[in-house]
Amino acid sequence: MGLLFEEIDCQPSAIGEISLRRRTIPALGERDIYEVKLGDEFLMSSMFPEAEIALSKLGLAAVTGEPLSVVVGGLGLGYTAVAALEDPRVNELLIVDYLDTVIQWHREGKVPLGKTLNADSRTRYIHGSFFDMAVDPAGGFDPAAPGRQFDAILLDIDHSPRALLHASNASFYTVDSLGKMARQLRSGGVFALWSQDPPDAGFMAVMQQLFNACDAHVVPFYNPFQSGESTNTVYVGVQP
Repeated sequence: MGLLFEEIDCQPSAIGEISLRRRTIPALGERDIYEVKLGDEFLMSSMFPEAEIALSKLGLAAVTGEPLSVVVGGLGLGYTAVAALEDPRVNELLIVDYLDTVIQWHREGKVPLGKTLNADSRTRYIHGSFFDMAVDPAGGFDPAAPGRQFDAILLDIDHSPRALLHASNASFYTVDSLGKMARQLRSGGVFALWSQDPPDAGFMAVMQQLFNACDAHVVPFYNPFQSGESTNTVYVGVQP
């Protein structure tokens, strides 16, 4: 048996200390569990990535046509991005992350799925603020092609539209800001959002003002720490 716990890297950032850890919990088997923490707050665990994967699967299932250009906001441990690449219609994937440290973990293979992302020529890492880019349609998500549109924007940064990593993110979850982001979607394009919380009627009302065919999908998964089922939510809206 290897180490039960290892801190792989820890770096300062503009929003706090960010760390990558690996642990083994013997009662749950011998597999390595990777975790990302911001200060004392857990951001991501490889223990249960089902909803992060579902973010891509549900979002892209709502998109018609091909080839697809996709933006993923928030790299995390790479599950949403890798799941997007599994759709053969995707010919371009831009991954936007505010923390260069997280991007470097993937580039250097410190995160297992980094090797998959690095080996796929469709992948491009963008270091920057998703939220700033989202509300700037003239600039947008692609520094090489300002103002372009995409087929899908998949977002997993805050814990939910109410549980935020930073208070300044609250302004994004409004009709005004989401409307600016939606201008970066082609007609029929999709915006999908991961949330740790149950479906939020208030946020759904905001989505319904901007998008067609809005859905809040409840994603169940087994939580070994609770010896039972937990759920996350994936919101999906289609651009008119």
